[in-house]
Order: sequence, then C-alpha cells, then structure tokens
Amino acid sequence: MNGHLLQQLWSYYQTNFGYLWELFMNHLLMSIYGVLFAALVGIPLGIIIARYGKLSTAVITLANVIQTVPVIAMLAILMLGIGLGMNTVIFAVFLYALLPIIKNTYTGIQGVDANIKDAGKGMGMTRNQVLRMIELPLSLSVIIGGLRIALVVAIGVVAVGSFIGAPTLGDLIIRGTNATDGTLFIVAGALPIVLIVLIVDVLLRMLEKKLDPVNRRTKNTMTPS
Repeated sequence: MNGHLLQQLWSYYQTNFGYLWELFMNHLLMSIYGVLFAALVGIPLGIIIARYGKLSTAVITLANVIQTVPVIAMLAILMLGIGLGMNTVIFAVFLYALLPIIKNTYTGIQGVDANIKDAGKGMGMTRNQVLRMIELPLSLSVIIGGLRIALVVAIGVVAVGSFIGAPTLGDLIIRGTNATDGTLFIVAGALPIVLIVLIVDVLLRMLEKKLDPVNRRTKNTMTPS
C-alpha cells in the first residue's frame, strides 16, 4: 500500500466517517444476530446429538451440506422466499453458523471425562444436573471456540449480503469492483472487515482460553492457599 493511497484512504475515512460507521455497525450486528440465533438452535442440538449418538452423523452431515452451498447461491435461494435486505442475510448467517456451533458443542460434551460424570451420578445428580453442573461448564471453552469460528464465517457471509441490498461494508467493495480505478473503495471496505475479524477472534480466543478447564486448574494449583 503506497503513501498516496494511504493519504487518500485517511481523507476518505475522515470525510465519510458517519456513513462508514453505519456500515460497520450494520455489518457487525448482522453477524452477531445470525450467530446468536444459530447458538439458540445449535447448542441444544449439539447437546441432543451428544446424548443420542445415533443422530450425530445425520445432523452434522446436514450442517456440512449447508456449508458446501456457495454464499451467493444461498442468498439467491433465500431471497426468493424472504426477499431482499438484512433479514435474508441474517438467516444466511444463521445457516452457515450452525456447523461450527453444533460440532463444537457435540465435541465438547463428548470430551468430558466419563469418570467425572459417573462421580456426579454417584452423588445423586440427575441427568440434567450432570449436564448443567458438569458437562456444560467443562465443555464451555470448546463451545466458545465454535462461536468464534461461526462469527468469523458470519463476517465474510455478511460482506456478500450487499449483493441483495443489505447495507454492509461490502457496499464499498462492490463499488470498487465496478469503478475504473476502485482500489480506494475496495481497501476502504476491506480494512474494517479485517478489523472486525481481528477484534472478534482475539476477544473470543481470550475468553476461550480463560474458560479452558486445564488453564483454570493450573491457575488454581499455582495460587497459594
């Protein structure tokens, strides 16, 4: 990136800050909403298939199939039923976010030591109490890892949402690709997208590490009594 482009970029950001901030927030919120809706469905579904293992192959395969559909094709299909705009993009994010959330929830629950669960049952805990007090706390870091992956995927999906009328940072990239010399617009749109990805990834990685039972156990062991 040469100095002249940097100067143009800085000037563009200063002049259009309000418009860019609106696109930035739209982009971030659509990503978050889609992943939240996916979490409301995906986490319980991951718990169910961890409990009833025979369902796991079918559910994970279906979520994998959704991932193979190109984003543009998915948006076009959804557009026929939902129409143009933000709701369609959020629903697309919901679909693409299901796989990492379901898979990580399933993996996290399955990875809990059977001896610990048996100890809980031996203390008189019901199946739901074992889930709430043992399995979920011990698998929380893995579930957060799934949410992190889902959000990173979502940010990329939302950028494509500009093609169906959703106001996102992808608007700038599309404008740049349609212009004779649109490098400024492409970079102006791409940099905030990269910034969102970095912020989300760093924050959720920190949370994931903090909730990791191995790290918590090590920290408690090192703390003097």
